[in-house]
This record gives sequence, C-alpha cells and structure tokens, in this order.
Amino acid sequence: MNLPIKFVSVLSFFCMYTFSALAADVPNGWVRAWPDTDFHKRSIEFSEVLSGGPPKDGIPSIDHPKFIGLSEATHLTANEPVIVVSRGGETKIYPLQVLIWHEIVNDVVGGKPTLVTYCPLCNAAIVFDARIKGQSLTFGTTGKLRKSDLIMYDRETQSWWQQFMGEGVVGHMTGQLLTMLPARLESFAIAAKTHPHAKVLVPNNPNMRKYGQNPYLGYDTSRRPFLFDGELPTDILPMMRVVVVDGRAWSLPYLRKKGRIEWHDLTLQWSSGQSSALDLRTISHGRDVGNIVVQRQTSSGPVDVVHHITFAFVFYAFHPNGELVSENLKL
Repeated sequence: MNLPIKFVSVLSFFCMYTFSALAADVPNGWVRAWPDTDFHKRSIEFSEVLSGGPPKDGIPSIDHPKFIGLSEATHLTANEPVIVVSRGGETKIYPLQVLIWHEIVNDVVGGKPTLVTYCPLCNAAIVFDARIKGQSLTFGTTGKLRKSDLIMYDRETQSWWQQFMGEGVVGHMTGQLLTMLPARLESFAIAAKTHPHAKVLVPNNPNMRKYGQNPYLGYDTSRRPFLFDGELPTDILPMMRVVVVDGRAWSLPYLRKKGRIEWHDLTLQWSSGQSSALDLRTISHGRDVGNIVVQRQTSSGPVDVVHHITFAFVFYAFHPNGELVSENLKL
C-alpha cells in the first residue's frame, strides 16, 4: 500500500517529535550507558530517579557465589545479621557483612534461580524467584535510586526494577512483578542452630572490600534518610525500623515491647540477639535490634510469610495509604 506523501511527512514528523521528546526527558548519560534499555516504556517519572554515586555495576553483584560449611564460618560472630533462604530442601545463609558491599547475589537454591538482595539505605533484605514467565533473569545494580531504594536491572532485557516492590519500572519488563520468597533476617547463631547443614556465603575475593565493616556509619540513628527527596512521616521517626506485611506495618519498638503480636492469622515475634548492620563501624558491634519471625497460621501449622524489616520512611514512600501500628516509642 502506497501512503500519500503528505501523510508520510506528517507521520515522520510525529515520530521525530516523539523521539525528541523522549530524548529530552532521558538524561544523555542514561542513553549512553543503557543503549539497549527501552526508555519508551516506563511506569515512573524519570525525575524521581537519583544517582546513588556509583555507575552501572559500580556496586558489583555476586554472580558466582562461593559457600562454606558452618564449621568453617569462624569469622562470623553469634549476633551478626544474616539472610536465611530455604528452598527445595536446601538452606543458604547470606551474611549482611557481604551483602552490604554487593547488594545482589544471583544464585540457585534448591535447584531454582534465586535473587537475594539487600538495600542498605532502606535496610530491605528481600529474596525473589529470579524467573518471569519461565525465563531466568540475572541482575545487577544500576547505581540509581528511587525513594532511596535500590534500582536493579536485568541483564537479559536491560530493564530496570524497583527492589522494594520487585517491579519492573523502566524498559521491556515494565509492569512485571518478581515473586517474593519468604526469608528471615536473623542472627547467625539462630540460623546456625536452626539449619545445621546450611551453607554460608563468603566473598570470592576476601580482600575486595572491608568485609565485616559498615560503610554507612551511624546511618540508622540519623535524623533523616540519605538521598531521599520525598515527604517524611510526621507521626513516627523516619529512621525507625518497622515490620511490613501486605501493606501494613508495626514499629519495632512496639513489637519489642509486646514480644508477640497476633493479628488475624498472622503472628509476629521479637527476640534479642541480632546486631544492626547500619550502626557502628564494625557490624558485629552494632546495637541489638533483635530478631523477628513472621508466620501465618494454617491448617498444617505456622508457615513463614514474606515481610520486610525496613524504615518508616520507606513504608510510607511505597505504601502511602498503609496503616502503621506504633506507640511512637523512640529508638
């Protein structure tokens, strides 16, 4: 079919205008660094995205993780915070002293592709199934933040993902959701006692970073978050830890005071013995923020459920209409 010259000219002008508008909206540095990212597709405003400092992959993900047995993990103290992931009959332990420097581990647990993530600025330790519609994805860090939260990217489509929600926000995968998996953020002592046959993540190169040290000295006792330009909560300290389940949250001081909370079929429990990874220079010396277990009661007994242990400002940023239970207790 031959289109009229006038129509072709109008169409060409429209395409050029659309591309120019997009190009004007996307920083030139992004286009150069992300030539294969489809910036036409997005669910967020580009103005919300801030540079975290490092460039693409400047915070290197761990793509070929190395593990040791519990008896070899003598470098970890009892109170060190670790992420515990159990799938398909296998359990692996990921110390925050490693994750705080790498933020992403692309792994296989129980024969299934598994993405283990930690965003220090949000204290968000979140584990995902690394598959979308049967396609396995591997992830890296963009060096970008939105609402102070890590923006990841997948290497297969170069799409950008919001870590806290597990949602594709820029590129081909926009609107797709990764499946979050139940995991525990607990002390190494509890993890080792509960899972005596678990394997423990160690750095591939022990000299690559100052493992065991906290590069965010005093962050979780600061007055306000770093690289966050959104509205801060007024009814609770922005940096107070909260436990988030299905868009509802409980403040850590409230849970610590109660010890145990039952809400519908959920049970939340607090116990002492886990150091903060974001407090003192040496992670194992951080103040005790405790261990939290969140379970749902079922006909077969209690089962772990997906939950986030994050900061109040993060909860409100991603759940602006969410309900938070707190007595406004101070840290």
